[in-house]
Amino acid sequence: MQTLFRNALAGPDVLGLSAGASLLVSLTILSGNAIVLSNGPWAISIAASIGSGAVFLLIISIANRLRDNMSLLIIGLMIAAVTQSFVSVLQFVSKAEDLQAFMIWTLGSVGGTNGQEIEVMMVIFCIGGLISYSSIKSLNALLLGNNYAQSVGINLKRSRFLIVLATSLMTGVVTAFCGPIAFVGLAVPHMVRLMIRTSNHKILIPAVMIGGAILLLGCDILAQLPGSTQILPLNAVTSIIGAPVVIWMILKNKKTSV
Repeated sequence: MQTLFRNALAGPDVLGLSAGASLLVSLTILSGNAIVLSNGPWAISIAASIGSGAVFLLIISIANRLRDNMSLLIIGLMIAAVTQSFVSVLQFVSKAEDLQAFMIWTLGSVGGTNGQEIEVMMVIFCIGGLISYSSIKSLNALLLGNNYAQSVGINLKRSRFLIVLATSLMTGVVTAFCGPIAFVGLAVPHMVRLMIRTSNHKILIPAVMIGGAILLLGCDILAQLPGSTQILPLNAVTSIIGAPVVIWMILKNKKTSV
């Protein structure tokens, strides 16, 4: 997403996929069936998948009509804002016990997935990973702008579709089973670029995958509070730990400007 939109603040949820998943999950949980859902966690996963899938189809239909990537970015942010507004309204009119169940989902967790869910995630991840690797040439060319990419034979419309498809698949399946985990997708690419001085996506993509796994699992270990019965929200830990690390690395590498 950062390469496609040429924006350092772009992340996997920039297209509104996480917001779409949150909307459907909020409709499912805040409808008053939290007790039923506790016996069928797949209902939440299915709702999140439908929500992110619906937003994906909307984004794809819009992308086919736009040639400007920045316009697509703005539309994605607006879709996220609209869906979040609906979620806020549902939270305001919901019961306390249903609201608590929804808030727990939004905190994110990697500890509640079972073997069957992990199998589904692996299948989707492999598909998304293969699409990502097939887009390496396009991503490298897009680093120098759309005009250069076209001059070397890149089909911008097809490349954008594949990049959005891969992002949607992997973001949707993670959000469905683990909740909307924040910060990792935004920060890890910057951390990897500071440690590995290359712009070649053939190296960056696997490095970001490994770096994201290390950061997330490290934050999850800290969230468990070893020696204590308390568990911290994973979303809070990823931001508390990750943000200072990125700031420190940027200052260390003198990337700031006066």
